Amino acid sequence: MSQFVKPFISVGIDVGADFSEMAIALPTLQFLDKRSFRIYHFKPESLSAALEKIKKAEEEHSMNIRIFMESTGIYHYPLFCFFRDAGFQVDVINPLITNSSRNSNIRKVKNDNFDAKSIAKTGFDPELKLSNMPCELIMNFRNLTREYHHLVDVKSSYVLKLSSQIRIAFPQFRGIFSTLTGKAPMMILKKYTSPGEILNADPDELVSEIATTSRRSKATSVTKRDQLIQAAQDAQIFGCGVESNFLLIKKFIQFIELYEQEINDILQQMKLLVHKHQDELFIQQVELLESIKGIGFLSALTLMCEIGDFSAFTKPKQLFAYFGLDPSVNQSGNFNGNRMTMSKRGSSIARRVLHMVAVQAVGTTIHGVAKNPVLRDFYLKKCREGKAKLVALGAVSHKICNIIFAVLRDHKPYVMKSPEQHRLEYNLEHASCITTLKFVA
Repeated sequence: MSQFVKPFISVGIDVGADFSEMAIALPTLQFLDKRSFRIYHFKPESLSAALEKIKKAEEEHSMNIRIFMESTGIYHYPLFCFFRDAGFQVDVINPLITNSSRNSNIRKVKNDNFDAKSIAKTGFDPELKLSNMPCELIMNFRNLTREYHHLVDVKSSYVLKLSSQIRIAFPQFRGIFSTLTGKAPMMILKKYTSPGEILNADPDELVSEIATTSRRSKATSVTKRDQLIQAAQDAQIFGCGVESNFLLIKKFIQFIELYEQEINDILQQMKLLVHKHQDELFIQQVELLESIKGIGFLSALTLMCEIGDFSAFTKPKQLFAYFGLDPSVNQSGNFNGNRMTMSKRGSSIARRVLHMVAVQAVGTTIHGVAKNPVLRDFYLKKCREGKAKLVALGAVSHKICNIIFAVLRDHKPYVMKSPEQHRLEYNLEHASCITTLKFVA
């Protein structure tokens, strides 16, 4: 251990869902007890006993206590807050670090007692990289954004299930409307689920309902009505719908509408929370990200929630690695792997959002105008060089990471500039600095 680090007692906690194992190690790597101490999360007396054990070690050895625990999703957070509020320094370690430490043992051992001791010994590593725990505001937003994306995924799964049932029972229906989950097709499938019900419906009533729901002209609604009737007649020839298919179609529509409502409710809660904390630095950083072309409110909020405390990042490459966009390295001796892929060890939600932002950035409007001319030109250049489209999009994601880092570092809104403009401004600034130095000399 480095001579500049003041000796301390390391407490390693292997966190579980209902209980955790705690091991206390001295700087000599000796443990105070042969067996780890079990902490039951649902027993206050067990938590109090753990506190007393830690305080006793602190008093007997006259050294400060540092508590280390793995990041385990949701389970470590209550324990982290409990010991932090008790006045101890609590640090969170990435499980990848502790796993590599466990693998250094020749014997294959995996139990809670061994894991707690391994975490305690890892705490003495002077090069140990710690994870930052987000503040309460960021935790609130992180919980909401992650649940939002989860509900979107669940809703999408039911849209796919609905599509599958329609392919079986009413295959001709899909070609009538541009999207299956629009207001008009959802209304028709709820009220006239089977082809037979459409054929038995009042034609004029069908036109009126389509016009009211889709807000289209009567002429357009009449065209859609005629297409529906023709599709229903064709389904009598090619279609294999049984009672359960139509029952599931109605059920899936109910689920889709339910999830859509919950998604909108969460989105409204996020907007209210943003308005409530308008003066916070975190909200200002979200607004800065919104100034970047292709990043909207939800994308900006999600990215900032996954980043957390931006002050932890000093270089753009650290942000790449945190998002899992850094390349995996495959090298041994004289062998150098040339097929490198993203490590994907960071936040999957952040990578997902960044990918969508990259797709938006290189796209065009309905009039064929580039949404972000600088990034689109960069993307097309990579494609002309022979890069696959996904590889080129990955390069654009790196560019967007650079932009995000610069915007948050300088705390200034994004201003679109071409590479030539950047070089010109840099040369002018560099020349100005040289002139100033000569003048001072």
